Amino acid sequence: MSGLVTGDAVVLGLRPARLPSRALAALLDLAVYFTAYVLVFFVLLLATAGLDEAAQAAVAVASLLLVLVGVPIAVETLSHGRSLGKLACGLRVVREDGGPIRFRHALVRGAMGAVELLLTFGAVACVASLVSERGRRVGDVFAGTLVVRERVPGARVMPVPPPPPWLAGRFSGLDLSAVPDGLWLAIRQYLTRMGQLDPQTGAAMGARLADEVVARTGAPAPAGVPAAAFLMAVVHERQSRDAARAFAGGAAPGSGAVPTVPMVPSAPVPPVVAPAAQPVQPVQPVRPVQPPAPEAGPRATGFAPPA
Repeated sequence: MSGLVTGDAVVLGLRPARLPSRALAALLDLAVYFTAYVLVFFVLLLATAGLDEAAQAAVAVASLLLVLVGVPIAVETLSHGRSLGKLACGLRVVREDGGPIRFRHALVRGAMGAVELLLTFGAVACVASLVSERGRRVGDVFAGTLVVRERVPGARVMPVPPPPPWLAGRFSGLDLSAVPDGLWLAIRQYLTRMGQLDPQTGAAMGARLADEVVARTGAPAPAGVPAAAFLMAVVHERQSRDAARAFAGGAAPGSGAVPTVPMVPSAPVPPVVAPAAQPVQPVQPVRPVQPPAPEAGPRATGFAPPA
């Protein structure tokens, strides 16, 4: 695999294309371009039948350069490095950092390809590809590009080590919505390969990743917890939330989304039967209340008045 490293210190898993596959793709492209040139040549020959021989030769040379140089540049620019031959062989032209090429890269590759592929019948390109460690021809060196294989066998995904039992579920209230996907990828790569790193280098890298997670979440890590164990617990918490959202249809706490409560059907309520109507009793007239008769004298209270 290629040793390409991005600005984030992430190793790109790109496989450079070797000479046999590149030669086959180039032959397919040349066959298509020469076929197109023959068709264009006959059309121009009929269109310029009334011109002199010098004009016809100039038109023929211009159409040759247009079809064999201009068309490949336009195809690689519009398809982002996938010509017909490369598409058939599973190849693609990318920049040295793994990004898609642009017009300037295709222009340099096309201009140099006219010299090392057409004028020398591919001899210079073959020698340069054999000498180069990553199979690059002269046009790739000047353009800063690389031809890689897109259809490669899938690599086995290494699982992330589980966190210590005493850290499981300890970060259930941590807000992980501000952690970007690039940082998650870097943490996963570190946890799956930390056994292959130098102890000091691995400890320094784990501390840096843990500091970035703390800065994104805004919550400090527990005291005395190693950086690797902290990252394992955080990744385990994120995986648990993703699984909860995938299988339960809700949102985990701390993810910033409102949880969805499933509707549980209630038990059927029996119909209410009204009781049978009772016969209405006649209302009896209310008798007036007689006021009490006034007493003859003051009522004894049991307390003697003061002297």
